[in-house]
Amino acid sequence: MNIIQFEDKPLAHYSYAIISNDEMAIVDPSRDPKPYYQLAEKHNAKIIAVFETHPHADFVSGHLQIHNETGAKIYVSKLVGANYMHETFDDGDTVKIGEVTCSAINSPGHSPDSITIIAEDAYKNYAMFSGDTLFIGDVGRPDLREKAGNMKAKREELAKSMYHTITHKFNHLPDATLVYPAHGAGSLCGKNMSKDASSTLGKERNENWAFKDLSEDQFVAHILKDQPFIPSYFGFNVDINKDGSENFQLCIAIPTFQFQIVDFFNDGALIVDTRSKADFDTNHIPKSINIIAETEDDKFETWLGSIVKPNEAFYLVIKSIEDRDKILYRIAKIGYEKQLIGLMTLGETNFEGVEVLNFNDFENHQDKYTIIDVRNKSEVEEGKIFQNAIAIPLHQLRDAEVEIPTDKPIVVHCAGGYRSAAGSSIISNITNKVTVFDLSDDVTKFQ
Repeated sequence: MNIIQFEDKPLAHYSYAIISNDEMAIVDPSRDPKPYYQLAEKHNAKIIAVFETHPHADFVSGHLQIHNETGAKIYVSKLVGANYMHETFDDGDTVKIGEVTCSAINSPGHSPDSITIIAEDAYKNYAMFSGDTLFIGDVGRPDLREKAGNMKAKREELAKSMYHTITHKFNHLPDATLVYPAHGAGSLCGKNMSKDASSTLGKERNENWAFKDLSEDQFVAHILKDQPFIPSYFGFNVDINKDGSENFQLCIAIPTFQFQIVDFFNDGALIVDTRSKADFDTNHIPKSINIIAETEDDKFETWLGSIVKPNEAFYLVIKSIEDRDKILYRIAKIGYEKQLIGLMTLGETNFEGVEVLNFNDFENHQDKYTIIDVRNKSEVEEGKIFQNAIAIPLHQLRDAEVEIPTDKPIVVHCAGGYRSAAGSSIISNITNKVTVFDLSDDVTKFQ
């Protein structure tokens, strides 16, 4: 069997193609189907199946578009209650992809409707596509389905389900079984994932904490402790994926575009500026929020979906026309394209800049400033960088005006500079009483 892994780096998302005898199946596809079509053409394979391990929370899946454009059947658990044309795929169900037999294992824990796909070839080689159930070095978090999806479940219930899944569901599989998860390190669907893109079941049995000899209570306590925050868009994406998303190419063709604007009337909608910190600091539209999207290492999708609420209208500023399609794709990956009113480049028009922090004064007179730490709660618990800092996680900042003193200039910091760019621009928008500075990557001088 031929297995090809695809990686969406900003979302730390893995999807897969299984190819055998000129037939192809796709597991947990990204929203844009083009890479899978290109692969099918390269191998002269017909796409006959799409497997969805569960309704994903952190990205919009392209399963329905692939079905509409190729005729491939979508296989998903009956527990999802999917509102699109599909075949139910649960314990004991099988489907053939060429000479490969794919079977389903109901594996609740991350969600009540999760399945793991087991692929077996004629030589008794096994691969498991574990979705968000089994990660490399971890298991999926159980706290995302209390408010979204057809089957809502409390985190404690799902934590116990995960314990029983890990303890009982995969025991019949050999140690040599290849493990292909839907996410890797950097995803918010787990907390301690390895940077490895795949593993074997034997290695996970030896090294993954979830396979240790723990009681149910010990397992539940461990999995519930210190889970990362839940971005605003997660429940929104679960509901989109349960219904099936609209055509990707048509959706990103909708927003209006203004090239090198000379003025801008702010109608009250949010303005998201995706340019670098340097470009933003030099010139930006008043009341903009700087969520940087320069490279794949920038977690733009995650922070856009954490700062901007589902269905909240916003404008977008990009650096160049060359960035238009790339940025629209990144927005569509989390289903926010319909909220986008329009996008623009600034050209040579001067709007406003940012006042630069006098670093020496701050370093020597920190008591003259209010310091806001926008790192996540778990990071702050590991140790404050400035003992007198007020900790407000970035994703909560827009709703935290009453928590921010305005009797001194404000300095915003994170761990490395990316989040503080967004944080300082947010605070600048919610207060005009004092100057707001971004410590940026100078924070590393204090660590």
